[in-house]
Amino acid sequence: MIPFHEPYINGSETNYLTDAVRRQSFSGAGHYTQACESFLTNFTKSSGEVLLTSSCTHALEMSALLLDLQPGDEIIMPSFTFVSSANAFVLRGAKIVFVDIRPDTMNIDEQLIEGAITARTKAILVMHYGGVACEMDTIMSIATKHQLKVIEDAAQCMDAWYKGKHLGTIGDFGTISFHASKNIHCGEGGALLVNNQAFYERAEILREKGTNRKAFLRGDIDKYSWVDIGSSYLMSDLSAAFLLSQLETVTLVTQKRKALWNYYYKKLGAHKSTEGFHLPAPSEKDLHHNAHIFYIHTNDLDQRIRLIKKLKEKNIQAYFHYIPLHSSAYGKKHSRFHGEDKFTTSKSNSLLRLPLFYSLSKIQIDTIVEAIYTSLASNTANTTFLKKV
Repeated sequence: MIPFHEPYINGSETNYLTDAVRRQSFSGAGHYTQACESFLTNFTKSSGEVLLTSSCTHALEMSALLLDLQPGDEIIMPSFTFVSSANAFVLRGAKIVFVDIRPDTMNIDEQLIEGAITARTKAILVMHYGGVACEMDTIMSIATKHQLKVIEDAAQCMDAWYKGKHLGTIGDFGTISFHASKNIHCGEGGALLVNNQAFYERAEILREKGTNRKAFLRGDIDKYSWVDIGSSYLMSDLSAAFLLSQLETVTLVTQKRKALWNYYYKKLGAHKSTEGFHLPAPSEKDLHHNAHIFYIHTNDLDQRIRLIKKLKEKNIQAYFHYIPLHSSAYGKKHSRFHGEDKFTTSKSNSLLRLPLFYSLSKIQIDTIVEAIYTSLASNTANTTFLKKV
């Protein structure tokens, strides 16, 4: 079996975990939490506040709380995203307004955002799919013009960049995931990047259950108390110990994954037009992705279903991704789609993710590529590629 994913392990995580136990550093805001936050601040070149959280979902919920949303306020975002992107704001009573995506990147179409803005719009949420950046210059210009806040759902974006800026550091807020499915992980975890200075102090309070405990730990005050709403959004220091070991190898991980991504692209690119599937568009020179996902587009949903079945028969796991949120039962109640759904549904129906993880080998990729060609040829009776593999 070639699995779809295997969580990355570098072998030194247990050293930090053992040290955390020796230090009796278990709960949040401890030695390793601070070490991770310092690492992330330096690595992402963040000029704001970096706060570890128990998940990226919780980081998104914190950003929604910081916006002080009122029932009926609107948030613009793509429908092709994970449910947490919308849930965080629906929990605060907001209405979600979806716009279409770009077919080349699967990201929000920046040219459609302005037309979806109303008097109730409070923010724009962008999701950088697969670590490939949205067109942030245009999006930030729109936000500034209309006095809107920007949240970057950078869940998949550790070590992904846009014009020299780490994804998640450009908008007012950025959220990163360290779930086991991500390039760098600690099982469950996340980070909130607070890039707007006006929200620094309150973000610390919200994460600490509505108390000013972090100010107390810094020595700014002699005791802490309940000063605002909040919840328990802190990552355990044990998780942070595991995470720090992973973070220290992030450059190596990205280099290996990009080498595998490029190998896929080379092997599949030679015959993509012959076999009728399409590859993701190569990143432009100022869009530096982190090879989080490798996917292809089949001709249609039926072809994807057949291909997944054929690969499974060859012991290869491959999966589709998000079901557009506006088409879900709950999405229909709490959202609306502005404009035409030209690409969101059709591209979601054709997208197929292939195995990509740190320990994947080029030999395994050769096996996957050959299985794709063979499977498609069996459906089309086109075997010309067999002479070229």
